[in-house]
Amino acid sequence: MKKLFLIFFFFGITSTGFCQLKSSTFEEVDSLQQIQKRKIIVFIHTDWCQFCQRMKSTTFNNKEIIEKLNSNFYFIDFNAEEKGDITFNNQVFKYKPSGNNVGVNELALQLGTINNQIVYPVLCVLNENNEIIAQYNNYLSPKDFNTFLRKVEE
Repeated sequence: MKKLFLIFFFFGITSTGFCQLKSSTFEEVDSLQQIQKRKIIVFIHTDWCQFCQRMKSTTFNNKEIIEKLNSNFYFIDFNAEEKGDITFNNQVFKYKPSGNNVGVNELALQLGTINNQIVYPVLCVLNENNEIIAQYNNYLSPKDFNTFLRKVEE
């Protein structure tokens, strides 16, 4: 009985490990682009955004989406309120405070601003040369996100 339990336990751990979304940092993507060119999907979010948290728990836990993102793109999970400096595309982006313990990273503003405002969550797609080719600011269900990915892949 113990052996049977251990077998199921082992397969349970290994099978869930294969279906995890690989998230990179901006610095890592700069290096990865030197090895293999891919489009970049940047998920810009905050800790307080309910729709952002919902996308994390539904859309980015969908097996089909995880497989597509891991195979065809570099994925960056980016908290817009990141306080540390971020180096990307030979530039350094800093945190811009806007009040008492409130602010946004300059890179989030650059990638996530649509019609002169930033509304979370934001999906920003960069081409192989780190140029913005698509932006979308709203919650996407797994089905809608798959449609979004198909359009981006074209």
